[in-house]
Amino acid sequence: MDSTDAVPRPRLLVVEDEAAIATQLRWALAGDFEVTLAGDGAAAIRRFEELGPAVVTLDLGLPPDARGTHEGMRVLSEIVRRDPHSKIVVITGNGQEAVALDAIGLGAFDYYRKPIDIEELRVIVQRARHLHHLERASATRQREAEAGSRFEELLGASAPMRELFALIERVAASSYSVLITGESGTGKELIARAIHATSPRRTGPFVPINAGAIPETLVESELFGHERGAFTGASTRRPGRAELANGGTLFLDEIGEFTPAVQVKLLRFLQEREIERVGGRERIPLDVRVVAATNADLPRAIAEGRFREDLYYRVNAVTLAAPPLRERGEDVLLLANAFLRAARPDLAGKAARGFSPEALAALAAHAWPGNVRELENRVRRALVVAAGPVITPADLELGPAAPRSLRLSTARERIEREVLVEALARHAGNVTRAARAVDVTRPTFHALLNKFGLRSEDYRA
Repeated sequence: MDSTDAVPRPRLLVVEDEAAIATQLRWALAGDFEVTLAGDGAAAIRRFEELGPAVVTLDLGLPPDARGTHEGMRVLSEIVRRDPHSKIVVITGNGQEAVALDAIGLGAFDYYRKPIDIEELRVIVQRARHLHHLERASATRQREAEAGSRFEELLGASAPMRELFALIERVAASSYSVLITGESGTGKELIARAIHATSPRRTGPFVPINAGAIPETLVESELFGHERGAFTGASTRRPGRAELANGGTLFLDEIGEFTPAVQVKLLRFLQEREIERVGGRERIPLDVRVVAATNADLPRAIAEGRFREDLYYRVNAVTLAAPPLRERGEDVLLLANAFLRAARPDLAGKAARGFSPEALAALAAHAWPGNVRELENRVRRALVVAAGPVITPADLELGPAAPRSLRLSTARERIEREVLVEALARHAGNVTRAARAVDVTRPTFHALLNKFGLRSEDYRA
């Protein structure tokens, strides 16, 4: 075989201050690795940054620095901080098992006690290299899966998210107002940003305003701006969010929280596409697309007199529903891994580089009442508190997942119930249409509702 076609050998960094041992390791392992030596901590970190080796052997007995710092442990922490996936085999003297276990807790792959048996060490190093290769391949697959499941800032591969992405693309091309509904934490602002980013207005501003985050007395001024002297403290003219969004998209988050007075002005703006600043008389025309979002039941708020029906129909030209995380299947693990990779650079020195199998099972089993926001917060917290190289259910503050039933009858019943619920929701509790949709008779449909304790009236609008 031509030498240019040879597969490059993996890199091994040997950190050892005793020249004789370092030379012995170099000659013994040169057939399997491209070996580089470092005799002290500074050289070790420099070589690691230059080469990015797959495996490192690190003598924990490196001489301490001038301040008496344990040099071996410091080098270990620095390497793990730079690359949590690096495989570090620490080498200790006899009677140093406690130190070696501390090193494992900091992120070392394994430890080996002197005196060195080359063949034993070779097995450990080869195992470390193999695991490094598998982890890199797995990370590559995860990144590819994530890239193929990303739509602007949204991430998802489940059927509900693919349907949502397709709707966003169709809606973005129009200039209609959009209402995004969904539970808290489902990513409604990200959906709004995706609509803007894929619309003809993408080069214009995207300006959000959250009614629930602004004191009630300031909402009108924040939204429409004010003139100098309009109220105490208004020392200068100030444009509002609607004016700042001219030529782009105005995102009204938690629109159900707007006061009745602001609702009136917002309705007038949507009808006439003009505003007046607080304390002003000048009518200012604007070219703004409005995207609103709510986690409230606006039809109920209308019935209770808390939200204007005419405003509801103005902002509700098109409705998009953000699916809750519990309905997104494997997206939970896709998002968890994405959050893990995104948060790790902010937490220098943390060794956790993945989830244990038990943690993955707990993530998949959790109901996620706080949706994507809860998942991100749990992953970030777990990275901070995790003591080992992988995140456990306890780190996520999740209990162990219940054993999964392997009975076909149980699986069939679960799917049967899901189909019934979907049919009822899609047809607003109308039993005749729901039964027709799932291809059963009305009496059979009623029997199935009784079997699963479902009530059609719970799904009526």
